[in-house]
Amino acid sequence: MNTLLSIEKRNAVLLKMAELLEEERESIITINKGDLDAYKGDDISMYDRLKVDNNKVDEMIKAAKHLASQDDPVGVERFSFKHENGMQVYNKTASFGTVLIIYESRPDVTVEAAGIAFKSGNKILLKGGKESLNSNLKIVELWHQALKEFGASTNWVEYLQFNRTETQNFLEAPTQKVDLIVPRGGERLIAFVKQHATCPVIISGRGNNFVYVHKDADLDIATDVIMNGKSKISACNAVDKVLIDKNLPNKNKFVNTLISKLKESKIEVLGDAVISKENGLEAIASDNIWYEEFLDYKILIGEIGSNQDTIAMINKYSGGHSSSIITANEGEAKLFMENVDTAAVYHNASTRFTDGGQLGLGGELAISTDKLHQRGPIGLQHLVTNKWYVHGNGQIR
Repeated sequence: MNTLLSIEKRNAVLLKMAELLEEERESIITINKGDLDAYKGDDISMYDRLKVDNNKVDEMIKAAKHLASQDDPVGVERFSFKHENGMQVYNKTASFGTVLIIYESRPDVTVEAAGIAFKSGNKILLKGGKESLNSNLKIVELWHQALKEFGASTNWVEYLQFNRTETQNFLEAPTQKVDLIVPRGGERLIAFVKQHATCPVIISGRGNNFVYVHKDADLDIATDVIMNGKSKISACNAVDKVLIDKNLPNKNKFVNTLISKLKESKIEVLGDAVISKENGLEAIASDNIWYEEFLDYKILIGEIGSNQDTIAMINKYSGGHSSSIITANEGEAKLFMENVDTAAVYHNASTRFTDGGQLGLGGELAISTDKLHQRGPIGLQHLVTNKWYVHGNGQIR
């Protein structure tokens, strides 16, 4: 077990990491180009996540610097109590210990997620996808350089070069203690980890996010929110489903204009029975498509009778990630936001904001669709557990 490093040392390592990322910028981009050229798959969203350009390196540097500037999440007092027998009782945040992060194709996770885990006093085991291996190994090499600079053990950040079978074996019988696993990826990866893990798992779930255009919607806002929701198809906060209130004034005109805009952006538009008939769209073959997360240039539009029906529909089909209501009616917005069972609920704003950086956390380890122990973006202050500190002078019960 690694002994907790002082906050000064943790911050110094993070700032050194930011420096090294700047120094090695060209080298990281060149190595990543090799990974991109070697990728033979046809998953456009994976290719998008795999790519590292100057902008991505800037984001990595910003993440490392921002983490160094944040308060220490370890040892924060959450509760205190003076027992009648004189004992002083505290409850304080504590590191998990060792966190395993399993992720696909995103070399920036090797900086951001590892940085969050490290800053919160955890040892990190990184298991990246084979498609980003060389990019990841280069970044881990920089982590080791930064750790050595301050006399810290390089095993604070460890890369697991495992294939699927080796990963399964490690999950079922870890060769070292693992306290928490965070799988970041598609549903297959999450199901695989849940099936084989022997310790707690934070589920970074699927998107399949909904926008509801209520009858009192501002239609410009509705259009902007929907278009923005499809601006990055590889993101888990993208919009896949749009529900239109059947009582929306000028409904047909609005839907028609929206479809034209989506098609201009090369987005395939599907419709339920009503919308497809009214707008000459391909109708959906079965209701099961409402469960699907597209991760593609594709959107499904349906008609809905009421806010209550919308809430029921989202709670049945969505991935529990994000949903948005577009309305000028505060009461309807409140009803929607209180009753829709997603990690983030929006009123007149884009689901694309479900992101640790955008919601004030500085960065994120993952976006959890679980309800324990943290929901939505998991930031630095959430990657801790807690511990009771009890000070006495001989009290017995």
